Amino acid sequence: MAWIYLLIASAAEIVWAFTLKASDGFTRPLMVVFNIAALLIAVWFLVQAMRTLPLGTAYAVWTGIGVLGAAVLGVLLLGESASPLRLSAIALIVTGVAMLKLVEG
Repeated sequence: MAWIYLLIASAAEIVWAFTLKASDGFTRPLMVVFNIAALLIAVWFLVQAMRTLPLGTAYAVWTGIGVLGAAVLGVLLLGESASPLRLSAIALIVTGVAMLKLVEG
């Protein structure tokens, strides 16, 4: 169940990062509301996952998935660079997260 909580926390972190950008410096109130809600959801589920998973693993996976999701949304929705070097860096993050999952089981 801890891994499911961690996936929910990671999804909420992706929403948090995206709405942080979409809030335009906290000048768009609806995005600010979504941003704060996503952050609270992310942290709550992260805490639940950390009841079972080691701190280092849970936090690394949470941030890794968040980085991946934010980068993908940036490329797909915000026109950010999809250069080979950037995609290689994202692939390294995915590899690290997968390795942590395999180590912890």
